[in-house]
Parts: sequence; C-alpha cells; structure tokens
Amino acid sequence: MTPGGPPAAFPDPLADPPERAALRATVRRVVDAVSPPGRIAALDEAEEYDTDLFDALAEVGIFSAGAPAAAGGLGDVRDQLVVVEELGAGPTSMAAYAIAHFAVTQTIATHGHTPDHADLARRLVAGTTHCSFALSEPAGGTDVARVMQTRAERVPGGWRLSGEKRWTSGATIAEAIVVLARTSPIDRSPVQGITMFLVPVDAPGLTIRPIPTFGIRGCSTCEVVLDDVVVDDDAVLGAVDLGMRQVFATVDREGLNAAAACLGVGRAALDLAVAYVSEREVFGRPIGGFQAPQHRLVDAAVALEGARSLMWRAAELEVAGAPAGVLASMAKLAASEAAEQVARDAMQFLGGTGYVRDVAATRLFRDVRLWAFSPLANEMVRNRIGEAHLGLPRAT
Repeated sequence: MTPGGPPAAFPDPLADPPERAALRATVRRVVDAVSPPGRIAALDEAEEYDTDLFDALAEVGIFSAGAPAAAGGLGDVRDQLVVVEELGAGPTSMAAYAIAHFAVTQTIATHGHTPDHADLARRLVAGTTHCSFALSEPAGGTDVARVMQTRAERVPGGWRLSGEKRWTSGATIAEAIVVLARTSPIDRSPVQGITMFLVPVDAPGLTIRPIPTFGIRGCSTCEVVLDDVVVDDDAVLGAVDLGMRQVFATVDREGLNAAAACLGVGRAALDLAVAYVSEREVFGRPIGGFQAPQHRLVDAAVALEGARSLMWRAAELEVAGAPAGVLASMAKLAASEAAEQVARDAMQFLGGTGYVRDVAATRLFRDVRLWAFSPLANEMVRNRIGEAHLGLPRAT
C-alpha cells in the first residue's frame, strides 16, 4: 500500500492481547523476510512447497501454538487462529498446510501410545518433520464413514491395509500418514468400526500420487493407494474401531482454523481492493468515491468482522471446555463465504489487472475456494447448524 493511502483492513493488532500481538508480529516478520509477495507468486506458479518458510516458522516455535502440552505445545486454539490467519493473508498454501499440520499433530499427540508416537508428536511440534492425514476416499468425503472402502484386516502381529484415499494434503513431504480404515462391518452406526493407523510413507505397497488442483498450489494434494500394506500393532492410534469418533475431536478445531485462513484471505483481498479503488481514477475521481463500489467494500468489511466475532466466541468456548461445534460451524460458513465474495470483488475492481495470473487477487480467489467445501462443504455445514442449533430434522 502506498504511503498516505487508506489504513489496512482488519484485524487491528491493537485488539490482540500482548502475547498474541507479539505472535502475530512474529509471523508477519517471518513471512515478510522469507516469503514476500513475489516469492509467493513464483512458488504458486511452480506448484512448489515453501520449505524455507516452514523451516523459518519452525525455528521461532510457531508450530507449538495450540498443540498439546505433552508434546511441547504452548498456548491454545486462539494462538493457532492468529498463526493461520496471518499465513492466509499472504502465503495461503502454507496456511492450508498449517491447518493439516496442526490437526495431525493433535491426533498423534492425543492418541499415540508408544514412545515412537510421542517422539513423532514432539518433532511435529518442533517443525522438524511432516505427517499427513488420509480420510476422504474417491467414493465420498462428507459421508466417508458410510462408504469407506479402505479395509484393515488382522494378520499375525499386525494389520494389512488395502484401499485408496484422496485429497490428502502434503503427503509428498510426509514421513508418515494417519490412515483411517474400516476394521469391523457397519453395525448400528457407520462411524463405528473404523480405526486410525500410522503408516510410514516408505511402507511396501503404499503409493502417493499428486493431484493437480485449481488453487493452494504450493501444498500438494494427493491420492494415497494402499496395496496390502502391512503394519504392526503399534501402528494403531487410539482404540480399535473407535477411530472415526476420535477424529471428531479435531473437526471443530479444523473448522475454526479454516475460518481463520478465510479471514486472512478476505483481509488481504480487502486491502488490495481498498488500495486500488483509492488510487485508480475514472471520470476524474477515485473509484472508491462512487457509492456502489464503496458499499460493496463496506459490506465485505462488516461480513468479515461478523465472521471474526463468531470465530473468537467459538474459540473462547473451546478454551473454557464448553461445546463449540455450532459456533465453529457458523464461523467457518460466514468466513468462507465473506472471503470468497471479497476476493471476487477485488478481481472485479482491478478489471483486466485482476485477470492476470500472477496478481495476488487472482491467487487469493483461487485459493479461498478450498474452504467452501473443506473441511466440510458449506451445504453440510448448514445442515449441521439447522439440526444442532435450530432443532430441525436432519436434512437430506
């Protein structure tokens, strides 16, 4: 933004408590030093993961934010939200990866039961390794428990896994992958009878193939094929047959982090749009002086701040130990739709410039589309809110 231009859009760092203001400033400083806008654009175009940025963030302890204390974590979910939002406002692919990293760290730290599991969790918190989480399958994501085809069968001393997973983030750089597989037939509930396994990526029979995607091109999205992959009993995370229920504990946290990423994208897009319409003139006056574009930008700011309030309220509930699922769902829904709208508006205000591939507004629009359907499609989020908050019948 040029000197003398309009103030940056939300959030106001003065609104953070001192420790979170320092954390926000640290993430911004690292991003500015290691991955400025030109580098972000170049890595996005090359579809390359930003190893240098990950390492720099790890060096200052960023991946300890909100992680389980037993693994070396510090703070709580509110610290994760600050980290993810700041990454979302710049290197959005790293924001997407951080969400996955935080989720798999929580899973392994919470449900691991061996010294090797504890060591892996500590290394994830330290940012010296990577792991991935494989749940979705070709036949389903939202209803994956019902249609899950990946199977794990007992063999002497362990388990044999076969099946195919899809939309697994970061598998190409992972040391191991948390794989959910059906271990018992469906009885009363589809979520029963599914188990989590920690599978090394070098296990014989495991194949990883990247999937080319529309956005988030700096973080690999993969299909993972398991062809009679054998693991020992220590590969089980948590309790046999209860893996899907144990995963639910991470869903609300992942939704909150998705909301934070969207707020970062929305904030960045709003800043770009405000700066452009404040300087670009048509008919002898700045575009921002016309009521129609000005009102659209004001509506975007209001929508983003509304989503922010929902997100922080949900985070406070989680920290207090109260149910936060409904508010987390509301925050993810509101933030993803507000951010997508303001990213679209930013491209529109920039006109032809907004259609150039390496312009930040274009990348933000592509990247933010992820969170309209991840970690749960907004249509299903609405169903969840209708049932859990309004007491309506389950929608079909």
